[in-house]
Amino acid sequence: MSDEARVRAGSEHAGRVGLVQVYTGDGKGKTTAAVGLAVRAAGAGLRVAFVQFVKGGERSSELPMLERLGVRVERPARASTGLLAGGATDEDRRAAAETLAIAQDAIAGGAYDLVVLDEACVAAAYGLVDEVHLLAALRGRPVHVEVVLTGRGATDALLEAADLVTEMRAVRHPFDRGVKARKGIEF
Repeated sequence: MSDEARVRAGSEHAGRVGLVQVYTGDGKGKTTAAVGLAVRAAGAGLRVAFVQFVKGGERSSELPMLERLGVRVERPARASTGLLAGGATDEDRRAAAETLAIAQDAIAGGAYDLVVLDEACVAAAYGLVDEVHLLAALRGRPVHVEVVLTGRGATDALLEAADLVTEMRAVRHPFDRGVKARKGIEF
């Protein structure tokens, strides 16, 4: 979509111009920051979609709260990813393809003011989604649509496409001392 077409498409949104944000790095807090932004946006009356790549298994505690706030939550992965256990599985690839299709529709449709693509950077870095399609969705979005991508290992192309990049840096983490993930704090 041309810049002029993006401006026309967003004219009903009071001149608001959506940006692309990336939260990446090896530190904790990328999804948490995106959740905070989703809560802020919903509180301001904006329409929000929260789309999770690669996360399956037990749902994180923030998802029911987001849904109560009227946020559309999409999480196609049924099981925890195999990425940490040695490599992507066929289920990871299936779920990522479904998630990308949902993300593309949420962005292009213009019904949402904020679309969070949680762990999209991981999905792109591991080749679970074709980065070309992800970048095309970012470039073709209606002018008012803000998109946030989270996850470790953001590629150079995703960083270049972003208007804002925040890198979370690990200094110390309790996992290194054997503390397990705690419900309500880490998930």
